[in-house]
Amino acid sequence: MEKLVIAYSGGLDTSYCAKYLSKEEGFEVHAVSVNTGGFSKAEIEEIEEKALALGATSYTSIDAVFTFYDKVVKYLIFGNVLRNNTYPLSVSAERIVQAIEIVNHAKKIGAKYIAHGSTGAGNDQVRFDMIFQILAPEIQIITPIRDKKLAREEEIEYLQQNGIDYSWEKAKYSVNRGLWGTSVGGDETLTSHLSLPESAYPSQLEKELPKELKLTFKNGELVALDGETDTPVANIEKLSAIASKYAIGRDIHVGDTIIGIKGRVGFEAAAPLIIIKAHHLLEKHTLSKWQQYQKEQMGNFYGMLLHEGNYLDEVMRNIEAFLTDTQKHVSGDVFVTLHPYRFELNGITSKHDLMNASFGSYGEMNKGWTADEAKGFIKILSNSGKIANHVNNKV
Repeated sequence: MEKLVIAYSGGLDTSYCAKYLSKEEGFEVHAVSVNTGGFSKAEIEEIEEKALALGATSYTSIDAVFTFYDKVVKYLIFGNVLRNNTYPLSVSAERIVQAIEIVNHAKKIGAKYIAHGSTGAGNDQVRFDMIFQILAPEIQIITPIRDKKLAREEEIEYLQQNGIDYSWEKAKYSVNRGLWGTSVGGDETLTSHLSLPESAYPSQLEKELPKELKLTFKNGELVALDGETDTPVANIEKLSAIASKYAIGRDIHVGDTIIGIKGRVGFEAAAPLIIIKAHHLLEKHTLSKWQQYQKEQMGNFYGMLLHEGNYLDEVMRNIEAFLTDTQKHVSGDVFVTLHPYRFELNGITSKHDLMNASFGSYGEMNKGWTADEAKGFIKILSNSGKIANHVNNKV
């Protein structure tokens, strides 16, 4: 029997693949799930129980939350990455790390095959296949759902015929939780005009009185919350627990998929949106205008390449080096107030704050130059406009 590693989530598609590949194709199936946030111990145990019942020889759960932060999330914060100025790449960012961990596990156990449950109509097939092919071109990729063009009903019927009769009733909303946010899909997101109802979001409004928070950044990373120091991962999780009670961070992202069609997805990302906006405000105070300009271009480019599965291209390491270098002076406190469904950025304190009153106060008093120097500067600055106006008015 040939060894095969399957990216196993416990859902219908991967459960069909696990059973079909072990029973019909005769593979020695090794199920692997990669936790990039959002899985409880009980959920992991349930996934393991399902995988073994479906015929898997082994089940492995890989904890990659800190890897996900160090390899991806950190740079999404440094780059203030919001796809189409909206979406913090909650799910697409996870898939890259999951694919890398799965292919590494396949190499470790000497598997010649890797399987996943993606269909032929989404982004994940591209992300998984690209990572697998680049890191292990010698390993063959098997995708029964995509190749056989299976309908949900066909998968359920096959599993029932083989004694697997879990409740496969399709949930009204598909929810995927992770460290960097939660995606929400439903019938409404298949349209262009309907919004998701309140009940579709996993976090409901519990708090209404405003709450003030202090976010402390050091070299661009969130190192403390309200003065309590912890790891960035723990701080993200704590902030999410606090802010989600205010139903903050809900939206619907509309974007271009890798395969050329447009799509909509709902999401809830309280902590990511607050962190990105707070970090961006701190950068406005501590970086030069040209640093901010270049960062905006590079951050958007990084997010696009990541979203489309190009994480392993060397240009990503180049951009990461650039983004890291820009964070040398991005340290200080950002003050935020939480309200139902929204948040406010109140201001910052930083020893690197370039809004230094000793050089002048905007619209108030100039301390670093004279009135005559200002007049001369403005005169020279207007030269190009004067010349263009003079020449073109004569034509």
